[in-house]
Amino acid sequence: MEYTQLGRTGLKVSRLVLGTMNFGPQTDEADSHAIMDAALDAGINYFDTANVYGWGENKGRTEEIIGSWFAKGEGRRDKVVLATKVYGNMAGDGPSWPNHDKLSAVNIRRAVDASLKRLQTDYIDVYQFHHIDRSTPFEEIWQAIDVLIQQGKILYVGSSNFPGYKIAQANEIAARRGGTIGLVSEQCLYNLAERRAEMEVIPAAQEYGLGVIPWSPLHGGLLGGVIKKEVQGGRRAGGRAADTLADPTARAQIQAYEDLLEKHGVEPGEAALAWLLTRPGVTGPIVGPRTAEQLDSAVRAVELELSEEVLTGLDEIFPGPGPSPEAFAW
Repeated sequence: MEYTQLGRTGLKVSRLVLGTMNFGPQTDEADSHAIMDAALDAGINYFDTANVYGWGENKGRTEEIIGSWFAKGEGRRDKVVLATKVYGNMAGDGPSWPNHDKLSAVNIRRAVDASLKRLQTDYIDVYQFHHIDRSTPFEEIWQAIDVLIQQGKILYVGSSNFPGYKIAQANEIAARRGGTIGLVSEQCLYNLAERRAEMEVIPAAQEYGLGVIPWSPLHGGLLGGVIKKEVQGGRRAGGRAADTLADPTARAQIQAYEDLLEKHGVEPGEAALAWLLTRPGVTGPIVGPRTAEQLDSAVRAVELELSEEVLTGLDEIFPGPGPSPEAFAW
């Protein structure tokens, strides 16, 4: 495994991030524990979760599974850089009381304590805002964060799904207030098929020293060899991938992608991850394996070096927007 600094911090993290969203809804507790053990064995030290994972009436279940894994001991907690998120309503699918979601100081305080209890730990390495809160000023948010840092409950703060201007606003206000160093990472939707983040989000992250953590690196399975799997009678595409493949133009694009990689003897899913690892500003993509075999495939991507011919071909099939602001200015 390779390691890098998380943004401008001194924190060393693996070039792959273990996403845990499937733990609970799709992967049971025993298999989830086995995947986390395998991730540590492979050198992955950065684990990502969120308080709402588990979804519906089971919100919080994923954090509980991670907590029971930490409780096994043997240095598991000390080896892991733990990241979780706050924003969503934790009241299940029913009605919630006011102040039980988003980023008010009262909800941040409540949410941190609840996550710590589920995770069976006394601190969170990277506490992330899952979405922007248009109703709460950053002065209030940073005041709440300063208290939590002083209490030792969190160490760093990151964002997720933030536009570029909110990254700038958050860190400028943090700088004016002093105290916290502001956001140190941004999780954003970014992959070969979805490159809009290159226009504003990634430039802002680089300017302010945030590590970029792409989520959905395979774009809902679309970049994982979905057409080949269909032909071979394997798992059929669903969700976003199925909707995309219903468009003949998009299907032809994915077919060209798979054909290019087959020509060079490279697995599509591994190529998609390896491509992200070549992108400026990217710390490491989030991989969310449902099985140990999927984790093994992701780990192989770290050692995969894509040739210039393959990189050029990928850019031709999935052209990015180009540099900012030229991409939208002229």
